[in-house]
Amino acid sequence: MNNKNLDEVCINTIRFLSVDAVEKAKSGHPGLPMGSAPMAYVLWDRFLRYNPKDPFWHNRDRFVLSAGHGCALLYSLLYLTGFDFSLDDLKQFRQWGSRTPGHPEYGKTPGVEATTGPLGQGFSNAVGMAIAETALAARFNKPGFPVVDHFTYVEASDGDLMEGIASEAASLAGHLGLHKLIVMYDDNKITIEGATDLAFTEDRMARFAAYGWHTQRVTDGNDIQALATAIEAARLSDKPAFIDVRTHIGYGSPHKQDTASAHGEALGEEEVRLTKQNLGWPIEPSFYVPEEALGHFRKAIERGRKDQEEWQALFQSYSEEYPELAAEFHRVMQRKLPAGWDRDLPVFNPSEGPMATRQASGQAINAVASRLPELMGGAADLAPSTLTLVKKEANFERDSLDGRNMHFGIREHAMGGILNGMALHRGLIPYGATFLIFSDYMRPPMRLAAMNGLPVIYVFTHDSIGLGEDGPTHQPVEQLLGLRSIPDMVVIRPADANETSAAWKVAIEIENRPVALVLTRQKLPILDPSRFPHMREGVKFGGYILSRAKDGRKPDLIIVATGSEIHLALQTQEKLLADDVRVQVVSLPSWNLLQQQPDRYRSELFPPGIPVLAVEAGVSLGWKPYIGEGVHVIGVDTFGASAPGSTVMEKYGFNADNVRNRTLEILKQRKSNT
Repeated sequence: MNNKNLDEVCINTIRFLSVDAVEKAKSGHPGLPMGSAPMAYVLWDRFLRYNPKDPFWHNRDRFVLSAGHGCALLYSLLYLTGFDFSLDDLKQFRQWGSRTPGHPEYGKTPGVEATTGPLGQGFSNAVGMAIAETALAARFNKPGFPVVDHFTYVEASDGDLMEGIASEAASLAGHLGLHKLIVMYDDNKITIEGATDLAFTEDRMARFAAYGWHTQRVTDGNDIQALATAIEAARLSDKPAFIDVRTHIGYGSPHKQDTASAHGEALGEEEVRLTKQNLGWPIEPSFYVPEEALGHFRKAIERGRKDQEEWQALFQSYSEEYPELAAEFHRVMQRKLPAGWDRDLPVFNPSEGPMATRQASGQAINAVASRLPELMGGAADLAPSTLTLVKKEANFERDSLDGRNMHFGIREHAMGGILNGMALHRGLIPYGATFLIFSDYMRPPMRLAAMNGLPVIYVFTHDSIGLGEDGPTHQPVEQLLGLRSIPDMVVIRPADANETSAAWKVAIEIENRPVALVLTRQKLPILDPSRFPHMREGVKFGGYILSRAKDGRKPDLIIVATGSEIHLALQTQEKLLADDVRVQVVSLPSWNLLQQQPDRYRSELFPPGIPVLAVEAGVSLGWKPYIGEGVHVIGVDTFGASAPGSTVMEKYGFNADNVRNRTLEILKQRKSNT
């Protein structure tokens, strides 16, 4: 069999494994794999550096299927090239407990680099991976020792390019000149509703050229030589590369090629038969893999072993020449923290206050940055307000690739996806910052970070109506509850500078979940560590008794609060002494962390039979199911208002007199009911 015929057999093997998987499941997206199999084959067979037997080899190329609905394509490639992935796995496509879910899921399937499917997310993840590769190369590579030297490839669809997150990420990638990033655009001109001309007619090539990308067009997506030539040219460019590949969705299907019905539904038994006949493929058996095709694909195992061994030999020489750098590289890639990394975390005294928790956060970032060179991040054009710059460090720019301060621009959505990509790559502790209200713009990638267990840190400042004059458009009300509702997301709203310092320690030590730090714009008193000795340790438990009832008596009521409202709780505790009411104050910086504590610990904070009043400048929804039906809430169940922050808080009832009166009402009602 000549090479041309073998290539065609290999491409059709990918196509029909994908078709058969979708057909067996009676669910899925066969059209993309059928149309884009040639470009995927050329990339995986001739360019992509990977080792199927070690999917986490540090210097592998990354392949991100941003068009995650076409995952049958990726699963077919993983089986064919010899990953720990069987034909039976492929036959269980979209079934309960399988390793072949309906969209790729990181951590579930070996060889899947990112969870994709929500369109545009994979694109932005890839930009983050390319940033990580570039930053680590600048830090660790030495003349003659390119120990960090790999490409990030993306397959993207029309839908990916329509989503705003891809535009945001592509703009930043072009600005940064991320030349190790190559996007192959599956330009099949079809979406679920019909032709892309219904809503998508701009010149995509001109658009990416304007972003600062190297652009090419392959007019025939089945021309493997043209595909190979384009990829080679992209690899040689000094810019990120965009290759527009004209493909045909559902290629080979007599009735469904170039139609919307090929996108998201099985072809049907009769159409599968006709398509196989049309492309000269055996109708039976299903999941047929010619021996010559499998033998060719499995050469990837030996090729990958050789590539990895060559890199390991290079790294061994590097280790002898630069032993400290080599040890450091292993440390950061394994996500291990160095001894004493938290030694300089600040402890604040009341004499330094008052201090906004965003200010304390800025000091904490700079305290650990010198001991954690892998800490890298920035803000969505709000660093002067979020206080997230690392002082005395350069900006990460195309002419200073060793910089650690990221400038994401006003691109919150892309920032979230890029942070995920940086975390997926490994080697960095990424963080990103904006105002809490704008966390809504980045909710989709935050959800994926939690789903994937990624150690991403979010710094959200201007956390409540207390920010003041900017008014309700900028005053978050429902955002805290929304973030808390994301499974496996850790949300920490510290009460003062010392809780903030402790929160940063927690955030960095958590290895398998994202953490959102929710911080104030307004200045707050600093709680005295000598008076409240459990503060710093209490944060890691999510909640703790900050101030017990006076005179050691059993409390009449418990006030639980978060963030800035803790100070209001303490004021009220003192005020109620004149009414002979004993109050216990519980600081609850993190619902999510407290939920992990045993019932015994939680019952110490909230003993049965004692009424609870929750005070938080956010929606009251959520407190009852969290604490119990007996909880009373002072919250904000409407939007804010434009006025000085102290005035807004006062008008919305966040003052000691109102909390005192509410407490007395609760106790009076309780007494009348007994």
